[in-house]
Amino acid sequence: MQVQGNHGYNLRVKNEPLIPGGWVLLNYRMPRVPSSPRVAVWRRLQALGVAQLGDGLVALPADARTREHFDWIAGDITDNGGTATVWLGQPATKALERAIAETMAQERRQEYLALAEDAREALRLEETARARTAIRLRTQLRKINRRDYFPPPERALAAEAIAAVLAPRDTTAPNAQPDHTAVAGVPAARGTR
Repeated sequence: MQVQGNHGYNLRVKNEPLIPGGWVLLNYRMPRVPSSPRVAVWRRLQALGVAQLGDGLVALPADARTREHFDWIAGDITDNGGTATVWLGQPATKALERAIAETMAQERRQEYLALAEDAREALRLEETARARTAIRLRTQLRKINRRDYFPPPERALAAEAIAAVLAPRDTTAPNAQPDHTAVAGVPAARGTR
């Protein structure tokens, strides 16, 4: 791995073996002003799907990709006047590790359910708007999949709901009206229909 050092010099870093079943942790602190670098870091961390363990302490399951992401973010933090360290470790108990993983899975579960609901609503759209919406939904699904380290069953549910949006409408029956009441087990939104 190559890391950009000060004044444009490159530094070669040997990749250490990651801990099997371990976690990569990023401990950081950033100045409050200016806020834009702090917000940019927060957004990048959210896009990665981190587990927020405490104020300025986030974690991801350890692999080369997540380690590299944290190394780059740590570099950005220090470049903007903050402090950051990247750690490799394991929770003290399996129960604690399961709790962290379940929290991460629950966050993704909610995202998948919202995406499936959006897909169900897209079935009501006319063909052009439906196609545009399907493209947007597929893009969102890919983004969620990238930050999903512990896939819940709702992942398949969202994919099926989006596939239903992409499927051609059955117009062979006279006065055919699409059934918008359910898509692959997605519950109807409260207070509607």
